[in-house]
Amino acid sequence: MSISGLISNRNFSSFTASENVYQLRKHQSLQRGSISGLQHGGQIAKDPFARCQHDHHRTSHIEQRTVYGLGVSKLSKVNRACVHYRSEEYDIAETKVDPVASDEGTGEAIILEGNGTPVSPWWQKLPKRWVIVLLCFTAFLLCNMDRVNMSIAILPMSQEYNWNSATVGLIQSSFFWGYLLTQILGGIWADKLGGKVVLGFGVVWWSMATVLTPIAARIGLPYLLIMRAFMGIGEGVAMPAMNNILSKWIPVSERSRSLSLVYSGMYLGSVVGLAFSPMLIQNFGWASVFYSFGSLGSIWFAFWLRKAYSSPKDDPDLGAEEKRLILEGGVSKAPVSDIPWKLILSKPAVWALIISHFCHNWGTFILLTWMPTYYNQVLKFNLTESGLLCVLPWLTMAIFANIGGWIADTLVSKGFSITTVRKGSDAFSQSGLYSNHQDIGPRYAGVLLGLSNTAGVLAGVFGTAATGYILQRGSWNDVFKVSVALYIIGTLVWNIFSTGEKILD
Repeated sequence: MSISGLISNRNFSSFTASENVYQLRKHQSLQRGSISGLQHGGQIAKDPFARCQHDHHRTSHIEQRTVYGLGVSKLSKVNRACVHYRSEEYDIAETKVDPVASDEGTGEAIILEGNGTPVSPWWQKLPKRWVIVLLCFTAFLLCNMDRVNMSIAILPMSQEYNWNSATVGLIQSSFFWGYLLTQILGGIWADKLGGKVVLGFGVVWWSMATVLTPIAARIGLPYLLIMRAFMGIGEGVAMPAMNNILSKWIPVSERSRSLSLVYSGMYLGSVVGLAFSPMLIQNFGWASVFYSFGSLGSIWFAFWLRKAYSSPKDDPDLGAEEKRLILEGGVSKAPVSDIPWKLILSKPAVWALIISHFCHNWGTFILLTWMPTYYNQVLKFNLTESGLLCVLPWLTMAIFANIGGWIADTLVSKGFSITTVRKGSDAFSQSGLYSNHQDIGPRYAGVLLGLSNTAGVLAGVFGTAATGYILQRGSWNDVFKVSVALYIIGTLVWNIFSTGEKILD
């Protein structure tokens, strides 16, 4: 068994140096897998330091050699150092050690695999397309954390500022004013400029607006409404930009599961926001949720700048094998110069997306913005209990969205038509509704999502505000009846008019 030793001046600073340069000496004394030290007449000296001193006087010849990693090529004068390594109780397996020179010229050791290949951490082995997916997932996690915190904070804020139900509904809906403005614009920008630029802009913009929300609230209600609208402007570009970038990075066979994972980030963001907001409010005040959640966007943006690219063709570090897999598993996605609005709006499947998205979001946004108030005012739960109960629907969505995505991709890979899969997985909206934009028009995926999500935002604007007025004149039963009726309408339209085939080239 061979053993390599690496010695630097830092390792032996405790020994007194009598001359100027180090000596590297090798003694042959390997027994039972151990290095037992220096030998004299076949016996091991009882005092190792005395043995070294004795050896110092006996040695008359020094073998000169080049030491790799120490920066020493010729040795004329040496310091005599004696080192004892004792390992008689353990067998030491042979390990390949590769020395690497440090900035001081000393040797360092890197443990290598048996074939000499460096051991890489798991995250460096992750396919690059899934790095993009995870970054989009994290962006959507932050998106809903920053959005849902107002649902909890509005309770102590309304008490502090004496807001009635109509005012609370107005504040909740003001987010959607800005959100509405950038849906189609975000899709156009993403299709023309690339998803990296647009999604990065969106996260930075809404994070700043989140941090500034408490300041705006203290100045006055109009300023709070404006700041919430500004926040909506940033979040409005997120979905179109994400849809654009994933349409370029993800093959059709992985589309449902990737979109399901990304959209589950929204649900988990609601879980995190609803779970942690009450604790932050009780310990640090309602403003703390906006400061803490909003500041996380800067961390995400640093990773996004380093790791993300708008398409596989832009990534210089993407492996040839993965690039081939992505390009062969997708379709042509040349940059968009002109958008055929008349052709797009003439397709029944496009209108099925628009109408279904509106119906879907009406109930979703009521659940997101009004449920904490319902649990607090109607069921008489406290702030913490209201937040924890609101977590359950979103946690369930996060789990079953991913299950639905894997089921849908499995069915597609087994030969089922995409249309059948999209309609059959309608209950899992990520593998049905939200995957369909890339099916029917991959080149215009950002624009299509912008169109349908504009309708979804209108549902948020009208539904959230209407709920406040309904509660002043009616009851919560009326609120739930409207939501159920719209869910039924959306399901019927989707199953009659939607398709999974490409209809826009």
